[in-house]
Amino acid sequence: MMNTRILLVMWMLLLTGCVSGLPPEVVAPGTWRQVDRAILAASQDATEQASHFARDAMQEWRERVYQRTEAEFIPWFSSYRARQWLSVKLSWYRLGAADEEQVVDRLAFYLQQQYRKRVLVPVARETDPVRIRERTTRFYLWLMGELLARIPARHGVPAEQFERRLEAIPAITLAPPPNRNASLGQLIRTERLDRLPAYRALAAHVHKAPAAAVLWSEDAGISSVATQASRQLTAELATSGVASAVSAMIGPAGAVLSLGVMGVTALVRESDRAEREARLRESLGAAFDAQWRAWLSSRDNGVMAGVHYLDDTLQRQLMLRQDAPGRAP
Repeated sequence: MMNTRILLVMWMLLLTGCVSGLPPEVVAPGTWRQVDRAILAASQDATEQASHFARDAMQEWRERVYQRTEAEFIPWFSSYRARQWLSVKLSWYRLGAADEEQVVDRLAFYLQQQYRKRVLVPVARETDPVRIRERTTRFYLWLMGELLARIPARHGVPAEQFERRLEAIPAITLAPPPNRNASLGQLIRTERLDRLPAYRALAAHVHKAPAAAVLWSEDAGISSVATQASRQLTAELATSGVASAVSAMIGPAGAVLSLGVMGVTALVRESDRAEREARLRESLGAAFDAQWRAWLSSRDNGVMAGVHYLDDTLQRQLMLRQDAPGRAP
């Protein structure tokens, strides 16, 4: 009986040794080429889906900016109190300005600040292109993980060999230092991407320009709108006769008093308010739409910049593998 048990144990150990010592399944080079093409197709599919995701998110941001512009900035700009205050500031600027262009520029900068304060910053508390870019990149990586998970079974490749192949495909190559590099496998398996140095490096890489949405008020588009509005206000003040009165004042206090008595009534023309608002609405809309399209179309810095970087890197890396199609994962 004892001998039977010993023989049984020895037989089990022998079987275990045979199983554990089996060589790994050999995958044909042609199969790996198919796998690489499947990875490329997955990236293209994920990129297309990410593009729809980004456009929908950007459309929501645009609508919020439009709504707040209509509700907060245009009524403020056209209001009696605001135009009274703008006339005061314009006169103050003239007292210390070397020429008329300097006056226009200073008032234009003030209008830009107001647009930022009343529209862009409040909207950015909820969403903006920088956040949309981050969410779009994460969406791409999540979808890549879902699509790649189907490849091993479809092509008859052992899961562990497929995982090793993903670990060998560079997806972020921003070294030095070395931790600014990451493989495709790392990116789709990491739960907290913000803790991955290479992912943070990618976010910084695509964040260089254009500026964040809250700084869009410094963009050439809104700057031109502010300058145009500033010129109109300057012209109104000049024709009102206040400019000559202000220049005759001895000090700043006199200038403010002069404006309070003489300038405001002439400056505020309620009959022209609807026309002024329509012009401002059209100018702001054109400038904002141009910037919105730039955020969508820029491959280097737009809302799809992170996705395009990853997709382009995978395309390059997998094309290099065509030089050695039979290389093991």
